[in-house]
Amino acid sequence: MAKFSLYNISLKNLSEGVHPYEYDLDRKFFDAIDSEEVRKGNVHVTLAVKKVSSAYEFDFELKGNVQVPCARCLDEMDLEVYSKNHLIVKLGKEYLEESDEIIIIPEEEGAINIAWFLYEFIALAIPIKPVHPKGECNRTMSSKLKKHRAVSRDDDDSEDTDEIEDDMDDDVEDASDVQTPDPRWEALKGLNLEE
Repeated sequence: MAKFSLYNISLKNLSEGVHPYEYDLDRKFFDAIDSEEVRKGNVHVTLAVKKVSSAYEFDFELKGNVQVPCARCLDEMDLEVYSKNHLIVKLGKEYLEESDEIIIIPEEEGAINIAWFLYEFIALAIPIKPVHPKGECNRTMSSKLKKHRAVSRDDDDSEDTDEIEDDMDDDVEDASDVQTPDPRWEALKGLNLEE
């Protein structure tokens, strides 16, 4: 954890009131975290730590850009992230996460390292399915995806299909990509199952 010593906050020495901290998370930070979700980025963190009786309130504000893989074409894409998070830290006998927002740290240590919390806040600000804006996906990958995806005639979820088609040139399509329904299924549609 020595590589994250910059993110140690000693709570024992904090006086009553609000204490501001600022951090700039760059490629070095994301390389040190060594996680798969975010590998590069530039995020500014503003933190206010407020001592309130026997607890410490941490208010985080994160704003910046990260690079993540596009869920459609797998190319790297820039994604703007913004997050406000609240954390309550208490001193106790041993480390314990009471909930998503309440952390207990050992009283003899009296310090908390917030590096992993910062990374988690960024990861949670990323959409489940980050994709390039229309027209910016890798055309080669989009054409392969379109060629190999399964198609249903009754499929109402055509949003992804439309976006994939928008990312490709019209001349990339050929007649072999057109799928016709299997005639065996057509015969089954005439069955009356309620008798």
